[in-house]
Amino acid sequence: MEAQLKELIPFLRDKNPQVRQIALSNLLGQTPEGSPHRNIFYHGLGGTGLQKPKETDIIRDLKLLCRDQLAVAHDAFRALVNLSDSPLLVPFLSEPAFLTFLVSYILNADSILADLASMLLSNLTASSSPCAALLTLNVPILKTPSSPSSFFPTLARSGTCFAPVPYPPGEPQDILALPLLIDAFVEGASMDPSGDRASRKRKGELHFLASVFANISTSPAGRTFFITSRPTDPLNPNSTNEYPLAKIVAFTEHQDTIRRGGVASTLKNCVFSSQAHRAILSPDTETVVVPPSTLSAPGIDALPYILLPLAGPEELDLEDQEKLPSALQFLPSTKKRDPDPVLRLTHVETLLLLCTTRWGRDYLRDHGVYEIVRGAHMEETVDKVSEHIERLVQLLKGDESVETVDGCDVVRVGDQDDDDDDEDNRIEEV
Repeated sequence: MEAQLKELIPFLRDKNPQVRQIALSNLLGQTPEGSPHRNIFYHGLGGTGLQKPKETDIIRDLKLLCRDQLAVAHDAFRALVNLSDSPLLVPFLSEPAFLTFLVSYILNADSILADLASMLLSNLTASSSPCAALLTLNVPILKTPSSPSSFFPTLARSGTCFAPVPYPPGEPQDILALPLLIDAFVEGASMDPSGDRASRKRKGELHFLASVFANISTSPAGRTFFITSRPTDPLNPNSTNEYPLAKIVAFTEHQDTIRRGGVASTLKNCVFSSQAHRAILSPDTETVVVPPSTLSAPGIDALPYILLPLAGPEELDLEDQEKLPSALQFLPSTKKRDPDPVLRLTHVETLLLLCTTRWGRDYLRDHGVYEIVRGAHMEETVDKVSEHIERLVQLLKGDESVETVDGCDVVRVGDQDDDDDDEDNRIEEV
């Protein structure tokens, strides 16, 4: 059987698209994890001795077939999504030419397979090297003011993503890709999934970009990007400044688990930077600077989006209601907490991390966090989540006797070095 499958590989380069499709459809079944003949895709990738690993013909063909017509490109993307869980493939799928195509393809509003491309990018960014590459990646674009997306990524052109007609004049301009991906992610959420795909402004929903952002934010450089002020419009350097994190925090209540989970993890990872706590919590009516940057921007006002997934329909006293952010006041009787215990735990851990500074603890106390988590604790059925809520309550209701250093005390939460510290209570980037 393996020998017969290998005989199909040369047909991936056949001039006849039907032949390419038949060959690929037969190979696709061997790409998921656990498939009996999956090794045919990895054979020869590892290199020997001092010899560097070399890209094999089949991987090179799959990358090229992502640019083919719809049926072929769909199966090529699916194959690479399945295979990209292997570290052996990461260097070949994150090389500059393919990574630039992949990001450009996702950015193009007319890309039919943008969701599959986002899944592939999500898998790749589970490794550190593609994350680092994305932080500095520029993509060439042509401005198209008359089109819905206002620009065309020139390297996105393929059999499932055509160039606009008439073709935009002028020379392409290199633009940092990550701010454009954030804007595309926001646009993707505004679509009606039950609507006609042909009538949508953007063909893909791009939920898996949330996982890309979460992966990027596990590194200090990635967190710095999300909490550094930059122009709201990536194509207009003179537009007002905004923190990139502010554009995505609203999705913690989105119906798609992948989207809201990735955003929750991104937010939690950014909170590991204690210098950003004031910007993350402050309302958008206040301007805040996050060192070492000297550029200010409106506060991110993230607290409502952290608390809403933890809030239920419980009625609170009027005095307690007045403490809460306006979005949490007088919630309807139909309000439900996030059904996913992993995401509930993520939000509680975010609150714990915000308690590592005196300013953060005071802000949480003054804005009704205890009142919300008290109700969450009463209804919680998962022990680990309950234990973290109890730790949070201890910090919120405990005495402030910690010595301050330079006017800002720091309490270590979840990453203590004590030998007897329970590893289940440690908070880590996700």
